[in-house]
Amino acid sequence: MTKELHSGKAGAPARQATTQRRPAASTRAKSPANKSATEDTPPPRRVMKARTLAALLPNVTAPAFRRRSPTGAMLFACWGDVVGPAHAALTTPHRLSTGTLTVACAGPVAMELQHQADMLMARINTWCGEPLVARLRFVQDPTAGIRRKRAPRPSTTQTCTLPDMADESLRVALERLGTEILQSPTKKT
Repeated sequence: MTKELHSGKAGAPARQATTQRRPAASTRAKSPANKSATEDTPPPRRVMKARTLAALLPNVTAPAFRRRSPTGAMLFACWGDVVGPAHAALTTPHRLSTGTLTVACAGPVAMELQHQADMLMARINTWCGEPLVARLRFVQDPTAGIRRKRAPRPSTTQTCTLPDMADESLRVALERLGTEILQSPTKKT
């Protein structure tokens, strides 16, 4: 069966469209009554087959990596290695979006870094292995470059001692547990 379609433009050639009928769905022949139904039917197909973890991870991590690339996260974590200790002491990366890296600077360092922006972008992109940063934006922040230091553990070590027991390994494990409990900070509820 063919139909002629007119394009509506004067002088344009007419297109031909063909319509085909779909064949009727094939019907399965019924098995003879003397055979059992379990012999002829194949086992049901499994929808979820066993797959390796590497095959499943891209589906799970793709939404997270769309929001923040792993290279960008590594750039923030290894900022001191990327720009060097002199710049890392005065700067902190704040945000990376659409090729613009926002860097917080302490005081008048922003002007100095603007003159070194090309060198910094080249260093960052070389470290990343891809052109991740196209522009640098500097903002002043008095706390930039200052890293928070962890609170030191209490130097006074309290130990727990137990009297001799028949099971020596149990006594050592209980002493270790008691020492950890004594050294852990108490939470007030």
